[in-house]
Amino acid sequence: MATIRKRELPSGKIVWQADYRDGGGKRRHKQFAKKGEADSFLLTARGQVRAGTHVADSASITVEKAAKLWLAQAEKNGRERATIARYKSTYDIYIQPRFGATKLAALNAPAIQTFIDELTGTMSASSLAKVHGAITSIYKHAVSRGHAAINPARDIQMPSTTRDKKRPEMPTKEELRAILKHAPAKWVPFIRTAMLTGMRASELRGLQWRDVDLDAGVIHVQRRVDRYNKFGPPKSEAGTRDIPISGPMVKLLKEWRKECPKGEHGLVFPNGEGNIEGHANLLHRVFWPVQLAAGVTIETDEKGEDGKPVLDAKYSLHALRHAAAALFIEQGFPPKKVQTLMGHASLQMTYDVYGYLFKSEDDDRSKIAEMETALFG
Repeated sequence: MATIRKRELPSGKIVWQADYRDGGGKRRHKQFAKKGEADSFLLTARGQVRAGTHVADSASITVEKAAKLWLAQAEKNGRERATIARYKSTYDIYIQPRFGATKLAALNAPAIQTFIDELTGTMSASSLAKVHGAITSIYKHAVSRGHAAINPARDIQMPSTTRDKKRPEMPTKEELRAILKHAPAKWVPFIRTAMLTGMRASELRGLQWRDVDLDAGVIHVQRRVDRYNKFGPPKSEAGTRDIPISGPMVKLLKEWRKECPKGEHGLVFPNGEGNIEGHANLLHRVFWPVQLAAGVTIETDEKGEDGKPVLDAKYSLHALRHAAAALFIEQGFPPKKVQTLMGHASLQMTYDVYGYLFKSEDDDRSKIAEMETALFG
């Protein structure tokens, strides 16, 4: 039977002690400063016992232990090495110092909300979302294994990111032409394919000749390569897609296939030995030097010997993906088709990133004029 009784501790402090039996029939108790807190706890605990989800504080594991179990399960489930490394880094840097030694049952929503509020403004919205996502996932795994009764991170209020959203940076048509003009001949096929297909760098690095149907003029995106040069599926189910290519692109790839270094994986864009090309190499040895040669640059805070600002490459490889999306939209592809070509998991994602590029089907100016006439005559 569950009861609440008033107790005086040896120190003279008065507490209210909630006594109850857990799901296994073992007596448990917890002390509170106020009777109302004990009442609230007991009501919740009894409901959890009936539902078979209750975990007593004394039987609870720490956040540190729960995090290790979560990471081990993610690895067992086949998550990519880079993903596991990101999970662990997020936990080690942000969560472990604050909550690592805390028991799951002792950590509540207000404490997590305060933590998120304190981090807000000190990092990007995406990084903050990763921190919250890690805490939520740790608890989700713990609840499913009976180590926690509830997930207190589930209903945390995250700051609005509407004001932080920026339009993606992408090269203009003139810059795209300049980049291609100054690219070494052996890298023209890679850069041109990136510009015209919108494929991710990881997908281009993992593209194999068996994925390229030169007769039909289609590239079948079926795999990617992570930062550790390990093959895996695209980022999402929607990432597996077919992208049409033009006659000139087919001709270019046919010519490139004759010169392409051969290797065990039959890669379309390998390194000089026919193996997987590293992402860092593509940037440092190819894409950044090409931009400098093409004059596609930005000024840095660093000064040269002549006292003038040192120039740096203006764009990342991902900017070519954004440029391709803009070209798709300019050609009149509807949003759903752009989503398919880009391999976005949802149409909302396409709108969130590129919505401003889609033209209204209506003549907006004439509609506004009609509205004004109807209002003022």
